[in-house]
Amino acid sequence: MPSTEEPLRLCVVDMHTAGEPVRIIEQGYPELTGATILARRRDARDRFDHLRRMTMLEPRGHAGMYGVIPTAPSLPGADLAVLFTHQEGYSTMCGHATIALGRWAVDSGRVAMADGRAAFGLETPCGLVAVEVDRDGGDAPLVSFVSVPSFASHLDRRIEVPGWGEVAYDIAFGGAYYAILPASRLGLSLMDTPVARLVEAGVAITDAVRAAVPIAHPAEPDLGFLYGTILTDDVALGAGDGRASYNLCIFAEGQIDRSPTGSGVTARFALAAARGEIGPGDSCEIRGVSGEGFVGTLWAAEGEGGQRVSRVKVAGRAYYAGRTEFVAEPEDPFGHGFELPARFRDLPAR
Repeated sequence: MPSTEEPLRLCVVDMHTAGEPVRIIEQGYPELTGATILARRRDARDRFDHLRRMTMLEPRGHAGMYGVIPTAPSLPGADLAVLFTHQEGYSTMCGHATIALGRWAVDSGRVAMADGRAAFGLETPCGLVAVEVDRDGGDAPLVSFVSVPSFASHLDRRIEVPGWGEVAYDIAFGGAYYAILPASRLGLSLMDTPVARLVEAGVAITDAVRAAVPIAHPAEPDLGFLYGTILTDDVALGAGDGRASYNLCIFAEGQIDRSPTGSGVTARFALAAARGEIGPGDSCEIRGVSGEGFVGTLWAAEGEGGQRVSRVKVAGRAYYAGRTEFVAEPEDPFGHGFELPARFRDLPAR
């Protein structure tokens, strides 16, 4: 007998920033409960994770999809609040999505523009982010944000990584924690080594560090985990010669960011500031695997609790890719999405 239950419907807008997708849920997502954004993040994970799977996984998404769930702000100064999602779960900060949200917020009328400019507070799981939008004459406005307080938490560490030997790395926080190192330390070339091999190395490093290195955020326990690994080229951010630096961010069990990763750019600047390689006002373009980049600028850096804490400004442009209504029929076995198995034998029993 046909089901009498109504299909589940979600309206989304798809954008991309430097080639990295951003899927914003505009209608159909239930109201989240909780006094703070981290409580709402837990509520989304515990009660509505099937909606994350529906929008992020196949057949509507893919292993590289990224998403945004707008929610009610709770912090003073916040005009909008959002959660960030991907194929594995929920991240604490996303710079490329923040840039897309800047354009979406003004285009949808959620934030007003005056004389071609707008500024608003965006509440994210890692804190309040100041966003600016400048419609400077191009089709896509220039969107920038100033990061939450960022810092290097582990400097000059070494760890044994299966298949790679002893690896030297640093860990920095730019809204999320990343292990950061040049690919050359692994005997690889960021520019010449196949991306699949770089991903393999990044996953191995992330797994090894997660297993061996405790990470505790100074204010929020929910932020205390290693999000991924960033492999860089050998261009120093403080070189001042106008060259762009390239990096590859590997997160969520092997997902790669097509953009240079906004929170990763922030972490790299915080790391360079902690080493004294850059000072306030220094800028550098950092590009990801798509070839498009973000411009990072060390906005401020000061000592705090014995640690050098930085604020980093990250700027880029986002573009629209589509709008659609997703439908999940009650009897659809893939209504809530599915992940491709590594082997046919990994298929669930039916």
